[in-house]
Amino acid sequence: MFAKKGTRRAGIAAALALGVTLVAAGCAGGGTDAGGDAGGDEANLSITMLPKNLGNPYFDTSTGGAEEATEEFGGTFEEVGPTEASPTSQVQYIQTAAQQGAGGLIVSANDPEALCDALDEARSAGVKVVTFDSDTNPECRDLFINQATSEGIAKVQVDLIAEQIGDAGQIAVLSASANATNQNAWIEMMEEELAANHPDIELVEVVYGDDDDQTSFDKTAALLQTYPELKGIVSPTTVGIAAAGRYLSTSEYKGTVALTGLGTPNQMREYVEDGTVTAFALWNPADLGYLAAFATQALITGEITGEEGDSFEAGKLGSFEVGADGAILLGDPFVFDADNIGEFDF
Repeated sequence: MFAKKGTRRAGIAAALALGVTLVAAGCAGGGTDAGGDAGGDEANLSITMLPKNLGNPYFDTSTGGAEEATEEFGGTFEEVGPTEASPTSQVQYIQTAAQQGAGGLIVSANDPEALCDALDEARSAGVKVVTFDSDTNPECRDLFINQATSEGIAKVQVDLIAEQIGDAGQIAVLSASANATNQNAWIEMMEEELAANHPDIELVEVVYGDDDDQTSFDKTAALLQTYPELKGIVSPTTVGIAAAGRYLSTSEYKGTVALTGLGTPNQMREYVEDGTVTAFALWNPADLGYLAAFATQALITGEITGEEGDSFEAGKLGSFEVGADGAILLGDPFVFDADNIGEFDF
């Protein structure tokens, strides 16, 4: 699906050469202001994308969308990142992108605080910083591309698990890392939604699979052993829900313990088709990456500044407006089930 992945992860020597070229071009042209279009100079549309970790199908898809957008507006694109999603693992990649003269940096943050010093340094060097999927503190970036509101994401997952277990019984949450900004916000709102509207559902535990397949698989097994009365698992992470589906599909719990959360159709198709999973939700991560790249381009070119009320065009997705705290909303979550999952390929 993404034939250019090897190109995105080019060697350090090639990346350094590109950085030198970009810096030299900026100097020769009289300089740019904050990576943008100053004094008639050509904008620096060199985009670096930094997901939480590499090798994650969700981020592979969002990266593909960002690369598609970058090709459309004539920029250059590179994906970099750690193999494991930990709070400080992204710092070195932020620093390198700034040193190499990136015009824009698109980041899914592993921690809301740990990246701020590095991001501040990058912004001081003229790099436009756009977060997506998982935000930093607002003061550490220029824009945040929000896949959906936290309230909407929390509610759709609670609604799905409530429907699947008859609105009563014990459930557990299988999350990503304990520091993941988005996961923690969703879980907090899920707890509020359960308390307010589903008094007969008991959330017995939140466990963390660290967005690692085997760890998430093992956590699923442990939950079922610890809570023999467990009726359902909610996993608001694509790695976690796929790992839990893999465990349940060959276990005695298939068809008796419900599983829902956030997943991609390609990961979850077999579990929907074999009856392990009834329904789950997500947005289109390709659209999320696509929107993030166009927002970054709009910042670099000066089309927008990131102020509330700014608007810009995002290619095939149409027009978007910047909201409070520099947030831009992609849209509502979508529910996938046996009736529609065959229509999607990501």
